[in-house]
Amino acid sequence: MLTVDSLHDLKGKKVYVRVDFNVPQKNGVIRDNNRIVAALPTIKKLLEGGSRLILMSHLGKIKWKEPDPAKIEEMKKANDMAPVALALAELLPGVGVHFSPDTRGEALKKAVEALKDGEVLLVQNTRYEKGEEKNDQELAAEWASLADIYVMDAFGSAHRAHASTVGVPSHMKEAGKPVALGYLMLKEVENLSRCVEPSEADRPYVAVLGGFKVSDKIKVIDSLLKKCDKILIGGAMAYTFKKALGEEIGDSPVELDQLDYAKKCYEEANGRLLLPIDSVVTDKFEESPERKIMTVDGGIPAGFEGVDIGPKTAELYKGELSKAHLVFWNGPMGVFEQKDFQAGTIAICDGVRAIKGKAFTVCGGGDSASAVKQFGYRDDFSHVSTGGGASLEMIENDGHLPGVDILR
Repeated sequence: MLTVDSLHDLKGKKVYVRVDFNVPQKNGVIRDNNRIVAALPTIKKLLEGGSRLILMSHLGKIKWKEPDPAKIEEMKKANDMAPVALALAELLPGVGVHFSPDTRGEALKKAVEALKDGEVLLVQNTRYEKGEEKNDQELAAEWASLADIYVMDAFGSAHRAHASTVGVPSHMKEAGKPVALGYLMLKEVENLSRCVEPSEADRPYVAVLGGFKVSDKIKVIDSLLKKCDKILIGGAMAYTFKKALGEEIGDSPVELDQLDYAKKCYEEANGRLLLPIDSVVTDKFEESPERKIMTVDGGIPAGFEGVDIGPKTAELYKGELSKAHLVFWNGPMGVFEQKDFQAGTIAICDGVRAIKGKAFTVCGGGDSASAVKQFGYRDDFSHVSTGGGASLEMIENDGHLPGVDILR
């Protein structure tokens, strides 16, 4: 695959860059600009060559099935990209940063044509177009006609076959135009590929999986069982496994339709899939002066639900991590948003910190990445992915994602 470093003679060239500016905002105020900052190396590299950048990204969700047009307009207003353009301009002092409120048509073409070398045009939310998520070919062809080069740098959207991620590069390839990976994409693909195809030097390979539902991670569990030496299970999904094995789980969440799968998966793992041996439990999920919290070994009594792995499990899992040369982690061990139930997730972070420099460790985005950042362990990981769903699907699909494969 081509990368931005493979692109030459950029002066005057119009470069379509699919970025991931899906940042949290409220009333026009951006609460976290990390995704904008993450795209800057690619943007600056292309600008140094004198190119004219057309940046496109989605922001939030527009539910086009909503029958009330007024509500659709409300969703558009809540996911307006204009504040992102202002934030980008602050991060690129001295660079002409423009904004196009139009997502297609003559007004957008004129805005593109008005660009000068070394300038940037951020286009309004791609999801303002109903055809974006459907990979509408007419829309993709129109966007593709705007540029000379396509660069994909939105890993968080690479698992979606949308017009901006698959349709545009497909049309540009057909027209003989270069398509390439940005720096952020390149880093993600290289680091996650190591988790997809571990070498003998990477063993033992340990995966840590948490989160709420087994059903959300069936494919990734199946895939990792073929690759890993150990899989450590935590989070609410652990209780479906424990129920399948006949343990009492009290009022803990359980997917009854996944019990057969969980039992079969555990048995086929032949000792390679570890479950919590103790749990932190509570009788009230919401914080209150009356709620009871305790640690129990094995089963969970009626009236209580599991909300974190217990201290014995934390030590067991840290012991497994201490042997690892490669680690992939996705999903917290408990309800880390509440202070009382953070210890298990922090224990995994501590286990990774202890092998820093000795093992290659990957945090697979999503809630895990939020926890790693919140607790101050981000620099202890070899790689923290920017795309939770994309990183999981890359593991599931042996390295294949629609937004990556189209660039090959």
